[in-house]
Amino acid sequence: MSEPAKKKAVYEDLYTIPENMTGQIIDGELVVTLRPSRKHGFAATALSGKIGTPYQFGEGGGPGGWIFIVEPEIGFEENILVPDLAGWKRERFPKAEAHNWISVAPDWICEVLSPHTARHDRIEKMRIYIRHRVPYVWLVDPILMTLEAYSIEPDGRLILNSFVGNEKARVEPFPELELDLGLFWLAE
Repeated sequence: MSEPAKKKAVYEDLYTIPENMTGQIIDGELVVTLRPSRKHGFAATALSGKIGTPYQFGEGGGPGGWIFIVEPEIGFEENILVPDLAGWKRERFPKAEAHNWISVAPDWICEVLSPHTARHDRIEKMRIYIRHRVPYVWLVDPILMTLEAYSIEPDGRLILNSFVGNEKARVEPFPELELDLGLFWLAE
């Protein structure tokens, strides 16, 4: 006997999840995960501050011209994804829409990996980011203390740069900024 067809998740299904959870719609499935751990939150907050100050606010001699949002809802066709951080060049960001989710793909996305989200972030969500030509995707692992920086070329090819531990790095799309990766890891 065949299994009954699953109902495709819709945006309204996100209202049914508990407040202490995060919901996304990935390939028609409602995916519900726990709120991030402290290592995860620390890394995301540190990255947001380090990149946002010069690139969003133009402080410290930074170029400005970007808009960053922590955990935005972004619509990619029928998918509603919630990356940990996303950035748009200011001229591409839709300032108002009739719905909560953002309809324009970001210029940069950062996913901070957790044991319970890594598979979704690395596989399902990455495929969607590639399909929608998000130019830059970072995967940050606060447990392994790694940064994988992907550049998605217009033809769909991926270019990878990876960094580990306390390395210092200049990473696209923010080459003017030297990142001290050691600042993103919560010490034991």
